Formats: sequence, C-alpha cells, structure tokens
Amino acid sequence: MSYLKQYPNQDGYFGDFGGAFLPPELESQFAEINRAYLALGRSADFLNELRYIRKHYQGRPTPVSYARNLSRETGAQIYLKREDLNHSGAHKLNHCMAEALLAKHMGKTKLIAETGAGQHGVALATAAAYFGMECEIHMGEIDIAKEAPNVTRMKLLGAEVVPVGFGGRSLKEAVDSAFQSYLGQAETALFAIGSVVGPHPFPLMVRDFQSVIGTEAREQFLELVGELPDQVGACLGGGSNAMGIFSGFIDDEGVSLNGVEPLGKGTKLGEHSATMTFGKPGMIHGFKCLLLSDEEGNPAPVHSIASGLDYPGVGPEHSFLKTSGRVNYHAISDDETLDAFYKLSRMEGIIPALESAHAVAWAMKHGRENPGETILINLSGRGDKDIDYVADNFGFEGS
Repeated sequence: MSYLKQYPNQDGYFGDFGGAFLPPELESQFAEINRAYLALGRSADFLNELRYIRKHYQGRPTPVSYARNLSRETGAQIYLKREDLNHSGAHKLNHCMAEALLAKHMGKTKLIAETGAGQHGVALATAAAYFGMECEIHMGEIDIAKEAPNVTRMKLLGAEVVPVGFGGRSLKEAVDSAFQSYLGQAETALFAIGSVVGPHPFPLMVRDFQSVIGTEAREQFLELVGELPDQVGACLGGGSNAMGIFSGFIDDEGVSLNGVEPLGKGTKLGEHSATMTFGKPGMIHGFKCLLLSDEEGNPAPVHSIASGLDYPGVGPEHSFLKTSGRVNYHAISDDETLDAFYKLSRMEGIIPALESAHAVAWAMKHGRENPGETILINLSGRGDKDIDYVADNFGFEGS
C-alpha cells in the first residue's frame, strides 16, 4: 500500500502525532467537516469542478524552471517548481479554493482563517470572492506591519482583516484569535486552516489539496530530465507546501526529501522557529506535534524573518516523517535566507518570498557540497509582499 493511503489513520494520527483535541462545542462541527470531505472530496462532481478551477482560474499546471545561473554558481543542477506563478502568488490557493468549494457544498456562507505572511489570507480572500462568500482574516500586528501589500490585497478582495495585538502578535496568536472567533460562528462558517496543521481532518485535507504540486512536479521533472531528482526540498513552517511536493515523491526511495526551517537569528529559544531541530512532542491548537516550548511546557516565543514560518509547532505529518527518518530537516538562518533572496532575484530574475528563500538557501548550500546532484525545490511563493520590508531594512545590494 502506498504511503499516502496508509497515513493518517481514521482518527487522524500519523504515528504518535495528530488527532483532534477540541472544545466540546466544536466536536460536532469538525466531525461534519470530516464527513463532508470523505463524501465530497473524492466524488467526481467535486473533483471535476476543482480541476476546472485549477486549470481555468488558478492557471495550473505551474511550470518547473531550470535555474541555469544558480546551477552554474553552485555546481549542482537546481530546478524550481514555480508556485510563485500560481494565481495570487503562492501555493496557498491550491487548498483555499478546495476548502471554499467544500464549504459551499456544506452550505456555509463565510470563511474564517489566520494568516502569517498574508499569502493564505490573500488566497482565502480570493476564494471567498470567487464563490461569493464572506471572509474574515486574523493577522498579528507585527505581520500586518511587515506584510502591508498583502493586507491591502485582502481588503481589496473584500475580506475583513482582524488585527491581533496580544502575546507575540504573530502567527500563533492569529490562530488563537481565529479559533476564538470561529467558536461563535461555526454553524455558518468554515475555519479554513492554512496549513497541514490543526485538528483532524485538516492535516489530511490540506495535504491532499496540495498534492497537485507533487503530482505535476514529478511528471514535469521526468519530462525535462528523464529521471527523478536526487533531492527535493521545500521551506517549512506549518508545512503545506512541503507536503504538497513531498507527496509526489514519498514512495520513491531513491529521492531524498528535505524540509527547510528557520534558524532565525540564533539557537536560543525565541531567536528561531526551528521546531524540527529543537522541538519536543507537545500539543498546540488541538493536535499533537513536535513543538518549541518553554520550561512550563507552553508554546515558546519564536522568530523568523519570514512571517509565514513564524510558528512554534509544525504539521503532525512532518513530526512523523522526522521521527521515522523518511525526511531530512535542515535549519537556515535569516542571513542565509537574505543572501538567497538577493541571489535568486539578481541571477534568475525571480524575486522569491522570504519563506521560499529558505529552500533556495538550502539548495545553494547543498549544491556546493554535492556538485552534480539534481535538486528540485518548491518555490512556494513570490516576494512582492516582502520587497518593501527587505528594501527598508536591508537595502538593495544584498550581502
């Protein structure tokens, strides 16, 4: 049996990680979502409508591009799966359109979500506009300041953006705030979780909806190169873009899979968001995963230059893949990320999201250490949202 058929089990567990730990008032709502997904998500009518949206609205398939100049500099052959060319600028629309379609079939009239870098918020606002639904996006005040272009986009698309000013004022608190709002609106709204995190069935659903990346990338790489890549890599916060591309290669034992997380400014707690490197088993937002926690066991403060990776937990499937050894996880610093951001911009004419630049940085480092290997990375989003922040704080010249 293939890996994707085996995991998760019917209770939403990937080994020891996952599950659904919910307040009593949400148990019936999540059970309804699970039933709807199992019934609708594999039906011909749902899938045909989703395929139409993917092709005629999102602009899929997105291409795989050969990074010729970056390859020449590193000595490895580096290829990019161009999710930055997906409509709205990132991979997030893959699951947002599908979640909104599911909500429509369930009779919901509103979509609620959290966002960090704003890409999930923009994608969900886009989906809400497409389906004629209300949209409410919760976003930390720090991220609102860093990602102003995406805040403007969400508002232009008709979404209500709710600033979150408590705690660290970042992604974790945005999730807390969105969950609290959803409690009072669950009958008419769907909480469209933005990654492979949260209570079951969201880690399963979002992985399945993002698997279009891996399906396309595998076929495209074989057509371009004639064989599978040696290495596949993707940045890692919650982990949706990574699970999307990993799903296409996870049964191929000869392909090494690599998740790239933020080392931030250092190794001390609060300076990074490197959950796979420093985390321990714990619970956050209704599921079990590897978690960065303080001495009392509570989710720890975290940091990343990339707002979309600024989360103390990680998807339960990634936690399982780490402990099982199937996927290798690496930590990349803010400085390495910025260097990759500038290099991809200057050498390939592609401005990446800071999140995606983590994967580019890892590919450059691995390529120099392993010349001749073929490396496919998921360029999960474009950097329009980051250009003002980078220019204002770091200038135009790079390192």
